[in-house]
Amino acid sequence: MRLISFVGRNGQSGYGAQINDQQVAHLSAILGHRYTDLKALLASGLEEAQAALNLAPVLSTHEIHLLPVIPNPNKIICVGLNYETHRVETGRPKEAHPSIFTRFASSQIAAGDPIIRPRVSTALDYEGELALIIGRPGRYIKAADAFSHIAGYACYNDASIRDWQRHSHQFTPGKNFVGTGPFGPWMVTRDEVSDIESQTLTTRLNGEIMQQARIADMIFSIGEIIEYVSSFAPLETGDVIATGTPGGVGFKREPAVYMKPGDTVEVEITQVGVLRNPIADELV
Repeated sequence: MRLISFVGRNGQSGYGAQINDQQVAHLSAILGHRYTDLKALLASGLEEAQAALNLAPVLSTHEIHLLPVIPNPNKIICVGLNYETHRVETGRPKEAHPSIFTRFASSQIAAGDPIIRPRVSTALDYEGELALIIGRPGRYIKAADAFSHIAGYACYNDASIRDWQRHSHQFTPGKNFVGTGPFGPWMVTRDEVSDIESQTLTTRLNGEIMQQARIADMIFSIGEIIEYVSSFAPLETGDVIATGTPGGVGFKREPAVYMKPGDTVEVEITQVGVLRNPIADELV
């Protein structure tokens, strides 16, 4: 299934399954009295969602506005410098453990929403990433068991305000500006992807390929990331892990390439989907 969160024309939030480019199965119309949001539905194990697919009313995509796949995750964990090409272009040393930082849920936006270039900076950069959405909670999860805790996958753009990111050794300020965390357009359930590590991640800016790598090129694998993160923080249903970006980021190009109003950025992962967002300036 391709699961989404959305707001309808009546202003009420809901969730559903993308049937095709024009239609959505409105799962929350049937299951919403039991599972108030997509995070709660994931905790159910999705068997009821599968059974409800053919019973749910069908909405046109024109009747809804997408939300970030999980609008209300308890945690968004981000892995930095997790592709060798990106580590090399930044000049960072090899590390024995993943570089971890966090993003706030309030910084997230949906597919189609504009990424906001804040008035305090013009150094808005792209970072195409694979996001893992946790289904089954756990602590001290072994790498070999990691995939059984993953509900599905989505595209993520960990867009960064580079000058604010470099104010100190901590990444947090540059990674949490409002309107800089595109997440979507949907979550593909794990059973729909034959082998996530064999898929290709591509970031395009105005149609030009800027980043491209196989998921298998990550320095720390999906299993290693989940084992490491779950050791210091119990993973909960709906938690999101952004697994890192490949080389080719804008601030390391010569000359530097930053996103500006009028641009369109796309993050595509084969068998997962395409996350597309325009760029706009912050309204003063």
